[in-house]
Amino acid sequence: MTVAARQCLVVGPSWVGDMIMAQSLYTALRRAHPDMAIDVLAPAWSAGILARMPEVRHALVSPFAHGRFDWAGRRRLARELRPAAYDQAIVLPNSWKSALVPLLAGIPLRTGYLGEFRHGLLNDARRLDKQAMPRLVERYAALAFPPSPPGGGAGGEGATLAPPQPRLSVNPEAQQASLARLGLKLDRPILALCPGAEFSPAKRWPESHYAAVARAKLRDGWQVWLFGSAKDQPVTEAIAASLPSSGGEGATVANLAGRTSLEEAVDLLACAATVVSNDSGLM
Repeated sequence: MTVAARQCLVVGPSWVGDMIMAQSLYTALRRAHPDMAIDVLAPAWSAGILARMPEVRHALVSPFAHGRFDWAGRRRLARELRPAAYDQAIVLPNSWKSALVPLLAGIPLRTGYLGEFRHGLLNDARRLDKQAMPRLVERYAALAFPPSPPGGGAGGEGATLAPPQPRLSVNPEAQQASLARLGLKLDRPILALCPGAEFSPAKRWPESHYAAVARAKLRDGWQVWLFGSAKDQPVTEAIAASLPSSGGEGATVANLAGRTSLEEAVDLLACAATVVSNDSGLM
């Protein structure tokens, strides 16, 4: 499809880390089509993150809970999207449900991996070679390019290049407001610790290891900020309780778990000299 300015709807993923990696796709699309307008249909929690991606024009809220079908709701959303006259939809989740709205909205080019029973829902369906593209960020970015001849590959020329690195923008005014609200200072180097994990303790580095790293940096005069959601508070509280409040004049420990939004976490993590994280969205 060759037009002067394309309108693209991306059906975004449901998890924080995946949403960050999807920025590589948006960047690749804008590099290939500088005038492209990219809107992302995604869960409400992601709006703050998408606002920090300059490649994205609008974050559109998906009203569907994870795994929920809601046929009437999908038809209603498709009707609402029709006036936007999108040229292309790129569907990142692999479920067949996620490909329904672009079809019902009449979007002519519908791109994505074959996934779950999606023949007919996608008319630009790609076969995923997991060995050729072992990383999710590569798989997302490959969808910015046309398929390899005769149409069975994930992406043609350009898809084999290293994907653009995700890079969220920082809002300096919001950053200063968060620092003031939380009583944080930038007078010492900051070690940020993100010791939580979404699904299993098996994915977590031991709390004692985080504490050992923190104590070493506190002795060097650093300060330590602990990040996470409200669910991570037991872990961050245990680490904070094992640390001295100062390891040198002015060095402090701040437990921020459950006290920041995702947007605020982006701004505050940008202040850190070093981040140690589990395999989680904050990473």
